[in-house]
Amino acid sequence: MTTTSIQIPKNTLVAPEFQIPALSLGSWNTYDRMDFHEAVSMVQKALASGVNMFDIGVYGQRTQKIPTSDIIFSAIVRAAKLRREDYILSEKLWLEGFDDDQGFRPQLERALFRVGTDHADIVVLGDVRDNQIEMRDLVLAVADLKSRGLIRAWGVNNWSASNIAALFDIAAAENVDPPAMAQLKYSPARRAIVDGAPFKALFERGLKLQASDVMEGGVLVKDAPSDRMIGQDPGGIREKIAASAKTLRRIADEFGTTPAQLCIAFTMTHDHIVNTLFGASKAAHLAEALRAVELVDRIGKAKLRGALEPLWADQGVVDPKGP
Repeated sequence: MTTTSIQIPKNTLVAPEFQIPALSLGSWNTYDRMDFHEAVSMVQKALASGVNMFDIGVYGQRTQKIPTSDIIFSAIVRAAKLRREDYILSEKLWLEGFDDDQGFRPQLERALFRVGTDHADIVVLGDVRDNQIEMRDLVLAVADLKSRGLIRAWGVNNWSASNIAALFDIAAAENVDPPAMAQLKYSPARRAIVDGAPFKALFERGLKLQASDVMEGGVLVKDAPSDRMIGQDPGGIREKIAASAKTLRRIADEFGTTPAQLCIAFTMTHDHIVNTLFGASKAAHLAEALRAVELVDRIGKAKLRGALEPLWADQGVVDPKGP
């Protein structure tokens, strides 16, 4: 079976009419690490397989040194002759850029200008670094974006369970939408937060999981250290994760697959997963992700999770409540 014949399933995010694919393509540096022509071809192949969600989560503040990945993406969209209705756009908003008077709107409008569109489908709020932040202001600011037609849904990135619970409570009191999903590090190595009791309670309230960092920035699937910028290392366990790459490769061999496919397939075993975010720097990486979808059915959720249990590196090390 060719990868172009694999069709990615859709999952409901906030309502039956808002379906997003089980896979989403993107990271800070997806498109600025690729040959432009190959990137255009990759996006076209992704769309043909149903992967029509793209995460362009770079910085949107004037004060930041901004990567060019989203600008390149805008050129890819034109070269691939995509219509805006052909794809789902996910943007990231950073709390450091929150405007006391205008909320997130100036930051989002700058980000959308770089991509060349007038709205995002989803925005994800970045990490909480200021304990004095007023959560009610954030909830109402996101509600304002939706009322203006700038977004359809929102989520948060690596927030603690207690802070997300507060968002749900505020949204209920204000009669506006709570966050639809949480973008959380989730992989065979990092499971303590997503699989812990605090987030289980949130999933029961309707929160959905978007898995990110599923290969630990490449550390889980590469022999040599990664030369790209990767995310934070909760628990200081990255060296331990890197050391487990050989074990992951052995398990992948036993299942007749690859470490990358196994990492992506693992995320799809979670009961509340709505989307798995993966990066790519070549078309072959897209093909790997597409094939991973078939592994869950072939291997079975319980067997897959059991086989990968020895790679769980943050158990008992990272607080399941999150940062």
